[in-house]
Amino acid sequence: MSTPHKNKTFATFLALILGGLGVHRFYLRGTFDKLGLMHLCSLPIAGMVYGLAPEADGFFKLLPITISYIVAFIEALVLGVSADEKFDAQYNPGSGQASSSRWILAVLLVTTMIIGSVTLIGTIARVFDLLYTGGAYG
Repeated sequence: MSTPHKNKTFATFLALILGGLGVHRFYLRGTFDKLGLMHLCSLPIAGMVYGLAPEADGFFKLLPITISYIVAFIEALVLGVSADEKFDAQYNPGSGQASSSRWILAVLLVTTMIIGSVTLIGTIARVFDLLYTGGAYG
């Protein structure tokens, strides 16, 4: 009996769009993936920050989700640039099919790089703004 084939391009797409919630980890490793559950826990943690510190800046309320998405962008890049043979050996050992990356994967990687770098640089800039100037620049 063969296992279902997992698509590398689809996994990269899931990491780009819904990676902050761990959907790509659940797709690749199953429902009880520990790191996927950690991604998913960013939502209740953000809710706790909102509930415990309602006067806090909105940036801090969304910081757990933002960090989860930054990690997911890195995971998307790692998934996308891995060799097809290595991906198949890790995620498709008994599927009987071979992965074949196409041009859409390159578009996803470029998009992930743009969105991820803007998110990371913006997050770092906002943290330093809030910590050292008290939010004087925004």
